[in-house]
Amino acid sequence: MPGSAGRAPAKRAPVRPAPPRPPRENPLRRLHTQARRAWDRPLTAYYVILGSSLLITVLGLVMVYSASMIKALQLSLPASYFFRKQFVAAMIGGLLLLIAARMPVKLHRALAYPMLAGSVFLMVLVQIPGIGMAVNGNQNWISLGGPFQLQPSEFGKLALVLWAADLLARKQDKRLLTQWKHMLVPLVPVAFLLLGLIMLGGDMGTAIILTAILFGLLWLAGAPTRLFAGVLGIAAVIGLILIRTSPNRMARLACIGATEPGPGDQCWQAVHGIYALASGGLFGSGLGASVEKWGQLPEAHTDFIFAVTGEELGLAGTLSVIALFAALGYAGIRVAGRTEDPFVRYAAGGVTTWITAQAVVNVGAVLGLLPIAGVPLPLFSYGGSALLPTMFAVGLLIAFAREEPAARAALAMRQPVFGRKRAAVRGSESGRGPRRWNTMRRRATARPSGER
Repeated sequence: MPGSAGRAPAKRAPVRPAPPRPPRENPLRRLHTQARRAWDRPLTAYYVILGSSLLITVLGLVMVYSASMIKALQLSLPASYFFRKQFVAAMIGGLLLLIAARMPVKLHRALAYPMLAGSVFLMVLVQIPGIGMAVNGNQNWISLGGPFQLQPSEFGKLALVLWAADLLARKQDKRLLTQWKHMLVPLVPVAFLLLGLIMLGGDMGTAIILTAILFGLLWLAGAPTRLFAGVLGIAAVIGLILIRTSPNRMARLACIGATEPGPGDQCWQAVHGIYALASGGLFGSGLGASVEKWGQLPEAHTDFIFAVTGEELGLAGTLSVIALFAALGYAGIRVAGRTEDPFVRYAAGGVTTWITAQAVVNVGAVLGLLPIAGVPLPLFSYGGSALLPTMFAVGLLIAFAREEPAARAALAMRQPVFGRKRAAVRGSESGRGPRRWNTMRRRATARPSGER
């Protein structure tokens, strides 16, 4: 071509290989990493305890209304009779939860001895004729007038947790827990005193939960295996004697895994609880559509409310309830494991042991895996005497979760918007800085003139 003579041919730039793509991360591993990061945040335990306990309580109110309607009508009462009483108890319990969550740890420790003394006094009153009253064969109630009754043994659980936590914390500060005498005395004698007062009324279920709390506290205190096994052996022997000497308890033990009512219908309640769960299927028959609550299932709104939940909400509903209790228990373990305060560790561990052990005993009895112990499902079953101390105990966990240094700092950063505006106004008036409003527009940093 003309004009192209003597011109060197153009050289092409060498083609560079594309950089290797990073390997794709496993979605499950990524989800696990994100979940661990979310769980490690300072306020996670605080929100999990608050959210799970409130969800359990609200769902429990719904199921109490559904499960107790027929029982109320059979007693010629309004259909919402039991629900209204439970709702009032939940409102009072919510106030107790708020008070406990706002109380400092020192005040909780100061309440330990008065609460223990008051619980023992009320348990003694239960055994006095004319003051105590029997319900379902158990002499564990005090009449407050009208339809209101009080079960002091429920408050004994909370009293034992607070008193034992204060006792063990003081002994740990003095380095006395390395001696077995100081670890057992006076913790075990006082616990046995409470157990004796409870067993005088025949309430084996509450005694089991109180024993679980005692063993949980001993385990947290670092009891050696021989000592732990010795106390466990003594408790097992006493429990075996109490069961063998009671035909009612022997009948309950014989109903584990029963599929037929048996002679004299001794396993009627256990079998119909299984029937209710089996008829619920995956998603249940619908809220309010239970058949077993029409007189076939005794104590449908108290000890066996989990069976009605399975019948009306199905497997999805029962697994949701179990998941909420698992989240509450796991968050309580985290609070107990991350604190440096021995009182907080023992109290949080005791409350977590109490709620989880009681939930396991109740659900296990409904499923036919454990003997029927007659204990309610915490925060869920009908009963104000059980609901009030349990909600106060949940408030303890919330207070302890707020006391973590990282959680306290995170909560301090989350002041109300109005409060930050007022603080900024006071700062500007005192000459400490210009007035700044808390809006996204005003928070932009100032630019020099002419910059766009």
